[in-house]
Amino acid sequence: MRKRASVALLLTLASAFVATLGFAPPAAARECDGVSFPEHIQAGGETLTLNGLGLRKATVFNIRVYVGALYLAHPTSDAQAILSSKGPAEIELRFVFRVTAGQLRNAWKEGFGKSAAGELTQLQSRIDRLNGWMTGVKSGQRMTFLRTPGVGIEYAIDGVVKGTITGDDFARAFFSIWLGPSPPNAELRAGLLGGACT
Repeated sequence: MRKRASVALLLTLASAFVATLGFAPPAAARECDGVSFPEHIQAGGETLTLNGLGLRKATVFNIRVYVGALYLAHPTSDAQAILSSKGPAEIELRFVFRVTAGQLRNAWKEGFGKSAAGELTQLQSRIDRLNGWMTGVKSGQRMTFLRTPGVGIEYAIDGVVKGTITGDDFARAFFSIWLGPSPPNAELRAGLLGGACT
């Protein structure tokens, strides 16, 4: 009996030791179109929670381009609350289709044209900076855009930070590409706001 208790104690201590080494079970994940995203990430010095996943479809043939993920400090389905929030937020685009640098630049031009038509003059130099970082992407690559209020948008490709574009005005216009009234496709916006990924 004493031997059995000793074995149980050793197993408990071993489990605790393994957990302290960082080998705890991975956090739950959600999936869209076969692409998996963690439920939580560390970004901007905070733990952000997955708000929703959406699928970007292009052309009349509904070509799947990327799966987008929106992470927030406080999940919500209220787009205006997200755009005006003072907390950090991150959009991740996981590509499932090859896209050229020219196509990406055209997509930003179209997106900002819809989300910030009246502000393009004051935003243009910063849009040009974003476009200067664009390279072609392949299936499996990921772009992340971390919004830090009072700072701007930090851009990274496959985890490599390329730089930060300053300004809350730029950040709002940028996030409005997906969360404003004219997103690339309606299902993408709905998914990012917590709806089904379709």
